[in-house]
Amino acid sequence: MPVRRGAAAAWSIITERMFRALTATLGAVVRLAFLGTGSAFSLERYNGAVVVDGRILLDAGAPLLPHMHRLGIDPLGIDVIFLSHFHGGHVLGLPPYLLHRGMNGGRALQVVGPPGVEAKLEQLNLLAWGEDWGAFRGRIDLSFEEAGASGEAAGVHYEAVPLDHGSQECRGYRLHLGGRVLAYAGDTTVTPPLDRLVDGAAVVITEATAPEPSAVHTSWGEAEALAARHPRTRFLFNHVFAGRPPMGAVQDLQVLDV
Repeated sequence: MPVRRGAAAAWSIITERMFRALTATLGAVVRLAFLGTGSAFSLERYNGAVVVDGRILLDAGAPLLPHMHRLGIDPLGIDVIFLSHFHGGHVLGLPPYLLHRGMNGGRALQVVGPPGVEAKLEQLNLLAWGEDWGAFRGRIDLSFEEAGASGEAAGVHYEAVPLDHGSQECRGYRLHLGGRVLAYAGDTTVTPPLDRLVDGAAVVITEATAPEPSAVHTSWGEAEALAARHPRTRFLFNHVFAGRPPMGAVQDLQVLDV
């Protein structure tokens, strides 16, 4: 037994050194917490939302507050929210979350999204909370930014790429984090803008909705072909409807260091 423990300890030291060397070579490690990984109409998964390094939120479809709590994420620690588009599966977690921010204060919060982001979210919260929204809204240091081709939000440099998703104004984002690029697609069909979004990114979060082709979503086969075109990029597939999606698909409440 002492030999095994010694070997395990030595291996732990070696792997830690390898990890540090890899980090120094590739750039800082990013922690991704998947609050939900399902399509809007999934019976098996929660709607999509991803927390990056405890301070960036990508879309907001999942029940944000309980899922953040389960994963040990401080809801008041989010500095910026990037919204890909305004379908319910990507924004309906926001009214309870923003109510929580209004009740508990905290630091400034910036929301970046497609054109009309401020008007759309004000309308959503008025529907959710009625006349009470105005009082809570006044307690949040909240600002909105329509995503341009590039910009900076809460200290995060980003590029926004218009993507094809039916009639929706949809944006994918390239976030520059620690010398690497994390690309996030939300929902889209596989068209040239998606390849531009993915190109050169270290990590990509994009959809793989179902086995069948769709006029507004990415199929499993299309997702696998996209990954094959960008072999040096790590793909994490979400927005899954049901079943056994391609290798690399993430799960609800999964936390990854990438």
